[in-house]
Amino acid sequence: MIELRTPAEIEAMRPAGRFVASVLTRLQAEARVGVNLLELDRIAHAMIRERGATSCYIDYHPSFGAMPFGKVLCTSVNDAVLHGLPHDYALRDGDMVSFDFAASVDGWVADSAVTLIVGTPRAEDERLIATTRTALDAAIAVARPGFKLGDVSAAIGDVCREAGYGVNLDFGGHGVGRTMHGDPHVPNDGRPHRGLKLRPGLVIAIEPWLLETTDEIVTDQDGWTLRSKDGSRGAHSEHTVAVTDGDPVVLTARD
Repeated sequence: MIELRTPAEIEAMRPAGRFVASVLTRLQAEARVGVNLLELDRIAHAMIRERGATSCYIDYHPSFGAMPFGKVLCTSVNDAVLHGLPHDYALRDGDMVSFDFAASVDGWVADSAVTLIVGTPRAEDERLIATTRTALDAAIAVARPGFKLGDVSAAIGDVCREAGYGVNLDFGGHGVGRTMHGDPHVPNDGRPHRGLKLRPGLVIAIEPWLLETTDEIVTDQDGWTLRSKDGSRGAHSEHTVAVTDGDPVVLTARD
């Protein structure tokens, strides 16, 4: 069921958005050569405890997961792009890492993701990350009354295809509210002027993700991490966005 939030409820979601943004900002600062993924998860876990927030991941066990996730942070490195399960791995120079983090504050959830390069960047990686960010911005720009959900999806797909990347539709954005994943599903490609009419109060996570030379993914042996089928690198950008009577409100905006 698709739920619309009142202006007061959207205001009540802002602390969750600010908290999620603060955790991702801290993780970006901590992600250096030699830092272990498990240490980054511990940092996020400590911030959750200090804030009195609740992890959306640690007991999360959807049908596609082999077991409860067991960590509070998704860390997807290089050819991994989604649902990366933190493990004993020290970041290396040139690694590309995506952090995906969701938490509940006072009963409201926010969800966001960012991809960065550790140490020496490759031009191909920078272009991939920039494309996901451009696609996210394009989708947010049409997340307003007068548009439809297909316009949001088409905005993502148009940017990605124009840049020469394939688009995978297996995983995409979603509704956000009292829980992390709700209706509607927000595909990363679609037909403009089709689908759900966007109305004030709709809160969705918009999350374009791309692989450099394929649109096919495989599940890692850990039962969670999704990797590119051909070993090429992936990037992921995500914000929780509220549709209002005016401009879209990016609840997880980072300073």
